[in-house]
Amino acid sequence: MSEFSKALSVSTSGLQAQSSRLRHLSENISNADTPGYRRKTIPFRTEFDAGNGIARVEVGRMSLDDRALERVYDPGHPMADGSGHYDGSNVDLLIELADAREAQRSYEANLKMFEQARQMSSSLMQLLRR
Repeated sequence: MSEFSKALSVSTSGLQAQSSRLRHLSENISNADTPGYRRKTIPFRTEFDAGNGIARVEVGRMSLDDRALERVYDPGHPMADGSGHYDGSNVDLLIELADAREAQRSYEANLKMFEQARQMSSSLMQLLRR
């Protein structure tokens, strides 16, 4: 595997990981007001490919945040119990938006790396043709 292919492979794994993260973050944001909704999280891990000598980012299994659900007081809500409370979600919009910004920036950095490797490969091919 050439060095260009390795660089493209590493950046592609980063793009896929951040894309998956953004998908889960957008689900969390859109369900922030859904009663009983638990925040979804995904871990990243490094997988070393000894055959090619590269480390790639892999997405782990999605899990639900086990923090307590917010207790919301609304006696008129159909899900309210005898005390007028119901379980809201455990999504904190401020955290989700900050995580989304971080994931977006990481995605953009991986995309730039991909583009740089592609441009360098293309430039090398042009030089070899001369």
